[in-house]
Amino acid sequence: MALAFSGIAIGGITITNISKIFIPVAFEKDVFKSRKKFGNAVFRTIFTVVCFVSFYLYRIDFKYKNIFNKTNEQYEKFSNVKSTPTWDMILSYFFGGNILFSNFIIRDKHNMQGFDYKGLVMDVYSSFVPYIFIGILLVLIFWSYFKNFKNRLVQVIMISFLVDIVIHCIMKFGLHTSYIYGGHFVFVYPLLLGWLFYSYRQSPKILSLLTSVFCILLAYLVTNNYLRMTEFFWFMDKYY
Repeated sequence: MALAFSGIAIGGITITNISKIFIPVAFEKDVFKSRKKFGNAVFRTIFTVVCFVSFYLYRIDFKYKNIFNKTNEQYEKFSNVKSTPTWDMILSYFFGGNILFSNFIIRDKHNMQGFDYKGLVMDVYSSFVPYIFIGILLVLIFWSYFKNFKNRLVQVIMISFLVDIVIHCIMKFGLHTSYIYGGHFVFVYPLLLGWLFYSYRQSPKILSLLTSVFCILLAYLVTNNYLRMTEFFWFMDKYY
């Protein structure tokens, strides 16, 4: 029941996230060595899927054909961006957009009913420094993953992160709107960084190196985000 409840609660918020609740099941003790435990895991998985699908179909009055229409509409709305290179959106929006704010662009908007207003949207990074920041951060993240490869919790976290990478970076769903779904995975950064520091707790030299790099990244992060927030409040004060 706990797995089914989690599937309905998490999948009900964002349907693609339901796949993440099955990842810890694969890391249960002896799940692939015991037929009884494996059968129990399969039963709980199928039961969860059946419950979620039943509630979902009930929510849309069993008009299952609307699923495909809505999916296509959402994909066109959140994924069809041709003006920005994919690699730039991956670095600026997916990996960096929720931690290191990029520049803002003021645009004229309207609500299709005669009301015009000013909108603020995030641009890709305009300097090479943020790209270096994200590059170093990713190196630390993957360093932590390979260093703690045998840790089941780290595996669960990283595979969950991989699910988001596939959905947003490879399938390109909502790649340019990271502020909407960033909460799905941004917690991975501090957790894996923490595991990296913990794994080198007995190595003073490496720990000192990691601390120095982390302090430099943190200083740049705080400075950059402070400046971006002042721009945001200037925009709010000027137009609203």
